[in-house]
Amino acid sequence: MPQNTVPNDDFAYAYGIKEQFIQDFGMAYQTFGLSKLMGQIVGLLLFHKDPVSLTQITNELSVSKGPVSQIMRRLREHNLVERVWVPGNRRDFYRAVPDIFGEAFGSHAALLVSNLTLAQRFKKLMDESDEEIPEKFKDNVQQMENFYTMMQKHLTAFLDEWNETRD
Repeated sequence: MPQNTVPNDDFAYAYGIKEQFIQDFGMAYQTFGLSKLMGQIVGLLLFHKDPVSLTQITNELSVSKGPVSQIMRRLREHNLVERVWVPGNRRDFYRAVPDIFGEAFGSHAALLVSNLTLAQRFKKLMDESDEEIPEKFKDNVQQMENFYTMMQKHLTAFLDEWNETRD
């Protein structure tokens, strides 16, 4: 099956909604340049009602523990999953955070803000420089600043509206 395509629904009926969701979520992560396994792990956590252990994750996805452990660390760093304590069990258990989609969007928005910071930094450097700076470059940096300023305004408004629906 070609990458970046959504399998047809026949796959879901043959293999089950859970397996199809996990596979499709993995493919969706790949389209964003992330690991397919990362997407599959998130998909698995979204499917399960209760926290899931690393052993359960590796067994259900038929993968080794090392990559899963590394991915869980990255997902925790981005506030997409949380480690939870299960009484009577010493293993680490995980679940998706309650607002995983808002958290993911917020992380992505923060990356975009860094482009605004970059534009502002170079605009300032050009203003303070004695170098001959091509007008085209100045125009591009100004356009970059305008674009990311507007984007930040809209992303902030979207997140505010999203958070209002969650209250």
